[in-house]
Amino acid sequence: MSSINYSEKIPNNVNLSEDRVLQRALEQWQPNYLKWWDQMGPEGSQNMDVYLRTAISTTSDGWAQFGHIKMPDYRWGIFLAAPEANRKVNFGEAKGADAWQDVPGEFRSNLRRIIVTQGDTEPASVEQQRHLGLTCPSGYDLRNLFQVNVEEGRHLWAMVYLLQKYFGRDGREEAEALLQRNSGDQDKPRILEAFNEPTPDWLAFYMFTYFTDRDGKFQLNALAESAFDPLSRTCRFMLTEEAHHMFVGESGVARTIARTCEVMKQYGIEDPAQVRAKGVIDLPTLQRYLNFHFSVTIDLFGADQSSNAATFYSTGLKGRFEETKRTDDHVLKNDHYGILQISNGALIETQMPMLNSLNEVLRDDYIRDSVSGIGRWNRVIEKAGLSFRLLAPHKAFNRHIGSFSNTRISPDGRILSEAEWQANVRNWLPSEEDRAYVASLMGRVVEPGKFANWISPPPIGINRQPIDSEYVRFN
Repeated sequence: MSSINYSEKIPNNVNLSEDRVLQRALEQWQPNYLKWWDQMGPEGSQNMDVYLRTAISTTSDGWAQFGHIKMPDYRWGIFLAAPEANRKVNFGEAKGADAWQDVPGEFRSNLRRIIVTQGDTEPASVEQQRHLGLTCPSGYDLRNLFQVNVEEGRHLWAMVYLLQKYFGRDGREEAEALLQRNSGDQDKPRILEAFNEPTPDWLAFYMFTYFTDRDGKFQLNALAESAFDPLSRTCRFMLTEEAHHMFVGESGVARTIARTCEVMKQYGIEDPAQVRAKGVIDLPTLQRYLNFHFSVTIDLFGADQSSNAATFYSTGLKGRFEETKRTDDHVLKNDHYGILQISNGALIETQMPMLNSLNEVLRDDYIRDSVSGIGRWNRVIEKAGLSFRLLAPHKAFNRHIGSFSNTRISPDGRILSEAEWQANVRNWLPSEEDRAYVASLMGRVVEPGKFANWISPPPIGINRQPIDSEYVRFN
């Protein structure tokens, strides 16, 4: 079933009305979700009409429609990609068996843990970004923020559906807990540390949606390979929506860079202090923001050696990125992978069993993808005729999880003493002064077609609309 039924209280394409017990459970959860959205969703958005896309089917062609919607009236629901006929398990010890339509009892706990962890990230990012609408650089950007927010909310619904349908009382309790934790809360924080970091300004938002939503891309792709077919179908459609979130980040940073380069060329300046004096974000500050968000995000992939990762793969719960495109045996019991370790004061690569290294495999896939986007940002700088280049820091830099968590390592991969780190960290990570300067630029601009001084307009509008369209109507 690819079309979505919006006539029901909870829009869905899973024939929800045929499962009365589940329908009642979700309808009892819905008011709590709406209360959470009202309290923790985008601040001050209740009376705005926003030009949003809404899913109307889960097919790849013409799956969404656009129109102005009042934010509290957005219809969150449950949308799964169409089932794949005769789908098989593509990896692990059950490779070649039929995909599961229900949860095998022996994997129940691990599957629930995976779904809860993924589900917890979705409302967390909404909470992290809830104040950003008050400092938006344009109506175009405000609309993009709200689009990201409502879709993260829908992704929460996707995980809650799985919990409530397949995990009984435990699932219902976990669904409630997803609304009780809050990003940065000292007593009930979100599960993963990156989702407890503040997103205080729009440069942080663009970096977050480029780097941290890209982690979502890779995690969801790995889960889309799952032998548990409802999880696979859920993640496949979530990926369709996730692509826009990464576009917001990549294009936002690119537009920030373009404006900075324009000002630097116009006035013939390169010194960061002179660039800041013109009200734009200097390139070294962009590099420090990049270093922070890159390093915080690659921690999300977990420890480089993980028995849980091996278990998840061998039991068919979570595959690799683009699992079916790989040419190995998809069991991996005899395979190895290069892992960086510290030996005699130097970083060396050691071959370790592949199954226990799958977090590192996914992290390295992510890093390659992230570096490609940084290259596209550098082309903006190169086109302006400037010599500065942005770089991804070494993957051991500023780590708080895994074998490098207690070691100081520079962005170019040198092992440092604590004194060397403290002497240089202001050059590598955003300082309080950096964040205060960026915050000083964050004045709200909402007049159609107008943009804050520190960012360039986009080359095209949303859904082929003019750039000066009234993307957000204030009532």
